[in-house]
Amino acid sequence: MTARGVFITFEGGDGSGKSTQIQSVRDWFESRGREVIVTREPGGTELGTEIRRLVQNGPEDVDARTEALLYAADRAYHVATVIAPALERGAVVLGDRYIDSSLAYQGAARSLGVDEIASLSAWATRGLYPSLTFLLDLPPEVGARRRTDAPDRMERESMDFHERVRHEYLRLADAEPDRIVVIDAVGTVDEVFSEIRGVLVERFEGGSVTIDEASDSVPAPARDTPASSSSEVPAASEASEAPETDRDSEKQRQKNADKGSARKPATMVGALGESQGALWDE
Repeated sequence: MTARGVFITFEGGDGSGKSTQIQSVRDWFESRGREVIVTREPGGTELGTEIRRLVQNGPEDVDARTEALLYAADRAYHVATVIAPALERGAVVLGDRYIDSSLAYQGAARSLGVDEIASLSAWATRGLYPSLTFLLDLPPEVGARRRTDAPDRMERESMDFHERVRHEYLRLADAEPDRIVVIDAVGTVDEVFSEIRGVLVERFEGGSVTIDEASDSVPAPARDTPASSSSEVPAASEASEAPETDRDSEKQRQKNADKGSARKPATMVGALGESQGALWDE
């Protein structure tokens, strides 16, 4: 029987280390025999790469609505040509940014309206949402200190702008605690992954509920466009974790004890994309 696909996204401000952690999660799943595909937005397709160039290093006079529509166009093409097909194939897909980024950056920080951007994104993706999102939370000033390259158009925004982004991310996490798991990204790479690994062990290897069970029984939270539920999560691995992983799992279970185990159904898969090799990156 073919394993069901699952889509996991990684969100956070600049310098939070998303790409670095995605590679660790990729290794974790591949060691359990799963096909893993890594993607990013924008940039997971040839068209997305060009859109990424335009929004990051294009004209300074690009207005907020144009920016939001460019991201939505990239996302629509990404879902239609890469994400949905990969989901049907049963891959585990790790996405560097998705809809939550548009809600935080364009909806909140650009003041276009979170509800309006949510409706646009739902239409562009035909209502496809991730089953699990890791929010790597980091104060903007810390992220700025980690930057090693020249800042792009978005990174050059004011500290107040990036504070609004962070605030919206945390608001979204409060609204969807079963999908969005907040990870403190201030620590070392290993410390951050230890927290992420604890969540993975709980949800994929013998936690209180399997992802198949959760996606079969829990409807998606209400949105402007209903989410489809065409994917679920891989079966638990028979391989046992090392003792320290068990402790990480128990620690995470204690943190989430009051949240319950119900989660939004997995509904997406992502595209093959390149990651950055820096210690701290996007």
